[in-house]
Amino acid sequence: MTRGIQKVLIIDDSPTERFLLTQILAEGHFEIFTADNGEEGIARAKNLQPDLILMDVVMPGINGFQATRQLSRDEATKNIPIIMCTTKSQQSDKAWGLRQGALDYVTKPVEGPLLLAKIAALGVAHE
Repeated sequence: MTRGIQKVLIIDDSPTERFLLTQILAEGHFEIFTADNGEEGIARAKNLQPDLILMDVVMPGINGFQATRQLSRDEATKNIPIIMCTTKSQQSDKAWGLRQGALDYVTKPVEGPLLLAKIAALGVAHE
């Protein structure tokens, strides 16, 4: 397990994507929580105080950019790192995601080794 990052919250409206991300994270022995929309994700982040959030962008209601902005500006959640995991692969989308407060950005389909390497790097940075 990566020291520093144990609890991971996956916020994604797709059951398939939540399953795939859970499978990737299971290799790292993380404690995994999920939310299937932005509103639930924000509430769960405040309640759970995870060590990391994996955030989808395209969701009904509050999208991932909006949820990331809210979480990164809220005193209770602003120190939780967020990695955007999305199909939106344009450079402008990535730049916008990072401007909203995300620390990193990966595009779907997510490559397990790449995501785990990014999480490991964050774990070192947050120790």
